[in-house]
Amino acid sequence: MGLGWRGAAGTLRIRTEGSWYLLVTLLLLCGFWEAHAQTDDEKSVYFWETGPWGRCMGSDCGPGGSQSRAVWCAHVEGWTTLHTNCDQGQRPSNQRNCFRVCDWHKDLYDWQLGAWNVCVPVSARTLWASRPFTCSGAEEGIQTREVGCILKSEESPAEDSICEYFEPKPRLEQACLIPCPQDCVASEYSPWTPCSKTCGTGLKTRVRSVLVPPLFGGSLCPNLTEFKSCKPGPCTGPEGMYSLRIGPWNPCVLPVTRTERQVKRRKGKDQGVRERAGVKDPETRELIQKKRTRNRLNRQESPFWDIQVGYQTRDVTCIHRNGSIGARNLCTMRDLPLTVQSCVLPKDCQLTDWIQWGPCSKTCLDPESPIGNRTRSRQVVQFPVGEGAECTPLEELESCEPQGESVPPCATYTWRSTEWSDCRVDSLLSQQDRRRGNLTGLCGGGLQTREVYCVQANAELLKYLNDLKEKEKAGQTQRQQKPSVPPLLSVTFQITASLPVENKLCEGPIPNRSQLCQIACPIDCEVSPWGAWGPCTFENCDDQAGKKGFKLRKRQITNEPTGGPGNCPHLVEAVPCDEPSCYDWKLTGLDPCVPDKDNQCGPGTQIPQVQCVNSTGAEVDRKLCTSSPAPEPVACEVPCSRDCVLSDWTPWTSCSQTCSSKTIEGKQMRTRSILAYNAGEGGGACPNSSSLQEVRNCNEHACTVYHWQTGPWGPCTEDPSASTLNTSTAVRASGGGGPCSTGMQTRKVICVRVNVGQVPPKKCPDSPRPTTVRPCQLPCKKDCIMTPFSDWTLCPFTCDADGNAVKTKQTRKRLIIQQPSNGGQDCPEVLEEEKDCEVPKICPGFRWKTHKWRKCQLVPWFLRQERPGAQETCGPGLQTRAVSCRQLDGTQADINECLKCAKAMPTITQHCQLPCQDDCQLTNWSKFSSCTADCVGVRTRKRALIGRSKKKDKCKNTQMYPLSETQYCPCDKYNAQPVGNWSDCILPEGGRVESLLGMKVQGDIKECGQGYRYQAMVCYDQDNRLVETLRCNSHGYIEEACIIPCPSDCKLSEWSNWSRCSKSCGSGVKVRSKWLREKPYNGGRPCPKLDHINQVYEVVPCQSDCNQYVWVAEPWSVWKVSNVDLKENCGEGVQTRKVRCMLNTIDGPSESVEDYLCDPEEMPLGARESRLPCPEDCVLNDWGSWSRCSLPCTRTNSRVRMAYTLRSPSVGRECPDTSDNEPCSLNLNCFNYFYNITDWSTCQLSPNAVCGSGIKTRMLDCVRSDGKSVNMKFCEELNLEKKWQMNISCVVECPVNCQLSEWSAWSACSQTCGLEGKMWRQRAVVQASQGDGRPCPPQMEQWKPCPVRPCYRWQYSPWSECRVENVVCGHGTRYRNLTCYVSDGSREGESSLVDEELCNSLKLAVDGDTEILLKEACTLPCPGECYLMEWSDWSSCVSICAKGAGVDFGSVQVRSRAVLAQEPENLQLCPDQAWESQPCTGGQCYEYKWFSGGRQNSTRPSIWCQRSDGLNVTGGCPPMNPPVDNSSCDPLCLMPKSFCSEAAVCVCEEGFTEVLSPVGQLDQCAPIPILEIPTAGDKKGDVKTSRAINPTLPSTLQPGRSGRTWYLQPYGPDGKLKMWVYGVAAGAFVLLIFIVSMIYLACKKPKRPQRQRQQNNRLKPLTLAYDGDTDM
Repeated sequence: MGLGWRGAAGTLRIRTEGSWYLLVTLLLLCGFWEAHAQTDDEKSVYFWETGPWGRCMGSDCGPGGSQSRAVWCAHVEGWTTLHTNCDQGQRPSNQRNCFRVCDWHKDLYDWQLGAWNVCVPVSARTLWASRPFTCSGAEEGIQTREVGCILKSEESPAEDSICEYFEPKPRLEQACLIPCPQDCVASEYSPWTPCSKTCGTGLKTRVRSVLVPPLFGGSLCPNLTEFKSCKPGPCTGPEGMYSLRIGPWNPCVLPVTRTERQVKRRKGKDQGVRERAGVKDPETRELIQKKRTRNRLNRQESPFWDIQVGYQTRDVTCIHRNGSIGARNLCTMRDLPLTVQSCVLPKDCQLTDWIQWGPCSKTCLDPESPIGNRTRSRQVVQFPVGEGAECTPLEELESCEPQGESVPPCATYTWRSTEWSDCRVDSLLSQQDRRRGNLTGLCGGGLQTREVYCVQANAELLKYLNDLKEKEKAGQTQRQQKPSVPPLLSVTFQITASLPVENKLCEGPIPNRSQLCQIACPIDCEVSPWGAWGPCTFENCDDQAGKKGFKLRKRQITNEPTGGPGNCPHLVEAVPCDEPSCYDWKLTGLDPCVPDKDNQCGPGTQIPQVQCVNSTGAEVDRKLCTSSPAPEPVACEVPCSRDCVLSDWTPWTSCSQTCSSKTIEGKQMRTRSILAYNAGEGGGACPNSSSLQEVRNCNEHACTVYHWQTGPWGPCTEDPSASTLNTSTAVRASGGGGPCSTGMQTRKVICVRVNVGQVPPKKCPDSPRPTTVRPCQLPCKKDCIMTPFSDWTLCPFTCDADGNAVKTKQTRKRLIIQQPSNGGQDCPEVLEEEKDCEVPKICPGFRWKTHKWRKCQLVPWFLRQERPGAQETCGPGLQTRAVSCRQLDGTQADINECLKCAKAMPTITQHCQLPCQDDCQLTNWSKFSSCTADCVGVRTRKRALIGRSKKKDKCKNTQMYPLSETQYCPCDKYNAQPVGNWSDCILPEGGRVESLLGMKVQGDIKECGQGYRYQAMVCYDQDNRLVETLRCNSHGYIEEACIIPCPSDCKLSEWSNWSRCSKSCGSGVKVRSKWLREKPYNGGRPCPKLDHINQVYEVVPCQSDCNQYVWVAEPWSVWKVSNVDLKENCGEGVQTRKVRCMLNTIDGPSESVEDYLCDPEEMPLGARESRLPCPEDCVLNDWGSWSRCSLPCTRTNSRVRMAYTLRSPSVGRECPDTSDNEPCSLNLNCFNYFYNITDWSTCQLSPNAVCGSGIKTRMLDCVRSDGKSVNMKFCEELNLEKKWQMNISCVVECPVNCQLSEWSAWSACSQTCGLEGKMWRQRAVVQASQGDGRPCPPQMEQWKPCPVRPCYRWQYSPWSECRVENVVCGHGTRYRNLTCYVSDGSREGESSLVDEELCNSLKLAVDGDTEILLKEACTLPCPGECYLMEWSDWSSCVSICAKGAGVDFGSVQVRSRAVLAQEPENLQLCPDQAWESQPCTGGQCYEYKWFSGGRQNSTRPSIWCQRSDGLNVTGGCPPMNPPVDNSSCDPLCLMPKSFCSEAAVCVCEEGFTEVLSPVGQLDQCAPIPILEIPTAGDKKGDVKTSRAINPTLPSTLQPGRSGRTWYLQPYGPDGKLKMWVYGVAAGAFVLLIFIVSMIYLACKKPKRPQRQRQQNNRLKPLTLAYDGDTDM
């Protein structure tokens, strides 16, 4: 063993030799670390530890509290030691003062939140902050803020623990996003322009525009202009070096001398007027004054304008190509441009001060929306003239709240409803089958409806407050007489119906307008069968003198009817009879036959046992029967031993008839049989067979049956004999549902003879006569209650095309709240009134009126007389006109009305030209002549020369001055075509009128059948321009008939008849069924649950009387003796009898029925074998019934049957036993009985009900212990407990069809013009379907197309080129026109130019901008100048985002101005390029990628940047490193963070790993994520998603990849750890376990061998063990 161990140790030493170096290294490091720690500070292994501060304790709230904490000394390894081991001088305190917080401090202290600081990138807070960060869309950052607890009253800081007591400290930092720098993105260059010179050295230029501005620190925009020199050729002559340049117009000024001249002229005019005034007569003077007034109105003398015409000048200079100014004569002189022109002196808009704020629109208190608005306005004093500043808004709006102490509450509105209508079952039936809607006598579940309307809830309160306020104003309040309660509490309102208002004023859910209701079903009277006829008795036993007698039979009420027993059929029938008696003897039995003279046998008598009974059969005192003879003893005979023996008589059978007549007699029969024959001649002989049967008459009374018959109760009327108390109590509040007084009801009572008719009343007995009068309760009268009339509807002011008001009507309505009943006051017939609206004299509206243009005013002559060719009385000038405001009828109106309501104000100045003598003067163009037909011929217009122009030759030049114009007649050809989809199928309206006030339940509204669907028609002219559909003679639609299929409900058959009860005795079931006739479709009412043969069943329990059918056995036949002894006529024999099953009635079995209806177990024997006694034998009668076994059934009990001796035997012979015993055996002859309860039936309704309240029933059955149902008397005799409820109420859910509201009015068109406009209408569910009712249809809204209308809009034409009159360069003007365009409204549709008249109805605005700008100043550069181009168009809206990252920082659009130059020498003088941006909405998110393509001989570069929409751009793509080497790689390295290596291979930059495609090409450079470990001082440890660049340093270089660092990549391109990382970790862990195990085995001491123990254990079984020896 020792050798083996050593061998093992040697092996272990060899295998682990390499691992010792690692272990020794670790131990040395640990030892060095521990030694270093001890040498630093011997005491540093112990330090003080503190626990958390405890709760602040103290008796008072505030700063007087104290709190403590635990302090202990601990070792660095974590265990606690003595306090003396730690430095006592550094021991922390364990107690301190604190602020004890109480609940009321919550109102004093609160957290103060500082503003969020700037978002700091996460990368700047990490260990690798110096490393570059790759931004993709946005960089994750953190922003912090200051949070502190303060004392709110002083805003002084407090301890955080105070605020933390009530609320946790708000967070101090939050994540944020820092947008990545957005570089400037520019478009492609335009093509090169031609050379700027035709000779010499010039420049070619190309420009580009800015698409995305630089944002968030992105790189600036590149140059937008690129130049290259060009030399078309040498110049042959001297190059033009000078150009004439026009400067801008100077401000408009007035001439200094003009004012003085005007003053002088006015003074002279006034003096002349005064001098001449005295000459004219008064009439002439008045005419002159009117003319002056008219002229003053036509002149510009309005106080809103102060127009002064002045002049303005501009400079004209001669400029060299290098920008220097030369002498005027150095420039080539053409026509010198104007240097002075007329102008309007600019005046800014002047407004008055604001007037005071108007009243607040909210004049009442409304908690839900307490804020209103108020306005203030100001007036225009001076309108802007010329280029003066425009007017600021004339109205200002601000929010406000109602002011004052007694502000009344706002009107509130609520829903009210009329009373419910009467409950009607036919409403439900007609929903299921319209043929059943007019049935009468219906009951059960029904439907009742009501109307719902809106009222002002607090109208009475507001009226009271208003009256109170008026009284206070008038000083009529009498405070002394008022009660000492607040006024609002002492308000007493009169209970009246509220005024209905429009339904739209009410909010919240609309109350139900229909509900289920219940009409109690009448309970029919049910009576028992007739009882037997009673004895003939007097009507009144107390008065028996001379009275006739009656036999009576009665029946009882088994089910009480609804209206009481008076609604039942008659319960007593009477038959007249003779010899009536009130009391009679009743035979109860006969004593045994006693032979006469004490003989043993022979004739004898039987004493009858009698009782004295009254007419009802009750036993009474025997003295009452003394008037009637008692029954006498009955003769009988006891047979002697040799006599014939007869059985006892059977009971009399039931009477064959209930009465007797001449042709009908009632008979009864009884029989007896021979039990033993006589012995020869010595004994009494047996009678013949006829003597064995007796027949007697019965029911001998005549068939004249009488009974009282009652008619229905009449109406309840007032009892005239009633006291006045009843009359006084009849005055009740209307609407009371209870009884108001006691009335009287009568009915007719007659005596009726059965099968004959009415007979005199004396024929019927008086005692059972019903009453003819009974009291009743009179219902209260209910008067009609109505709402007052609603307010008149508003009158809309509508005007026709001519401006005349259109007559309209206004209506008002009222509703019936309560219908009259019981003779109450009827409702008036008029529920709606209508009247004409007052037509206003003037249709509301305002328009601008323009007056005549004033005379054209020229620039003063002294300012332009130096211009060559200028004339004093002609030339360009300026003229003005007046503008006033008018109503539509032309009357004068305030100008502010037109500012608010009219269109844009017309211009008040325009340039004009006074013709000179040399100018050609022509009339205005005439109108075009009319065309005879469209598309045929031409039309012309003409003008003519005026005055001296007719004689001038230059004016006769028709090329320069054409006198006529011709154009083809317009060719108006139109074609119509359908557009869009077909609408929903829409049913015709059917003349329904929607109620404004009452919201009614949908009645019989047609919801299916034939309707129409519509498709819009569009009309185009011959130029394919959209025009009004009327041009195509179309109303705008194509109609097509369509069908909305009607819903078909599930149709079942009627109920079949009830089946016969499944059991003839006890409880069974009976069944009836319906079967499916038609399945539902098109949303019809669904079927109930059917079985596999499409039937639905109804099963109810039923009870069959166990005595309903009984076995009836006839008497035994004569004995048939088998061994006939002719002498004795006795011995063994057989008797037979007939046994039938008969229907049992109260009078006994009546008719034979099928045998299966009777219980076969109880069927009597039809034959028996026995011994016929011989003469002198003992004869016994038949055995009696077995006695009943006493319960419980045990074998120790027995039952007995008895017989008695009819004939005693002769001497020497004995009688057999007269009693027979047998033991009681369970379920054989002894039975236990118990009740059995059946299951509940289905809910049973009245025959006239379809749903609603019903009854579930179950039956009680008496069951024998063997399981057989028996007669209930067996259980009743045992007095078993009946603890079950036999009937419970139930409800059959009423099948209510879905009720929908009426369709709403069609909505406004979704688009005001174009092809895609739609109109919608909706409806809502008023009553959801219930039970098996018809479900709601899915279509709750419908649409149809709008008529197509052309979309007109104002649109600018492009700007014209800059015009600088006849010179080369300088300040000029460019123009554009405002034109009318039409389109179809779709994005793809093109716009077409149309006549401006079609846009006249539109507001003058372009793309929503109402400031129309048709001309603007511009600059035309002079030759050699370097200048900025005009602004480019706004770029498309671009979103600043990261596609796929879900980051969006808004949208922007930009425009730019590039630099243009003409001379290479002047490039240094060029201004800087410019761009400007503005925010926009709906920007597109783009991506930018590098693309490669063309090679040599291609204008496109080999690599370029392209936007995701296909546009080539500059900027936006990720930087390429190094881009110069990229051309050596094929394909080019276009992926972000990739570059082309020296080996012509695309590789990734530091910190990124290559992800290759399946073909081995670089697909993407994925960043390598590393785990960031937060430091102890970094509180942002929860920010986990950081990416670091260059996680390792370069180690080795691979051939072909210079400068590239290779290292193992633990992460894949998706950021997850690769599989080999897990493998390496698992291998290292296994190696570590192995090393530790080997060290343990090597250091463990081997155990010594225990030989004695091995000797003692020799008998143990051999155990094999491996001891480490390799030889084993």
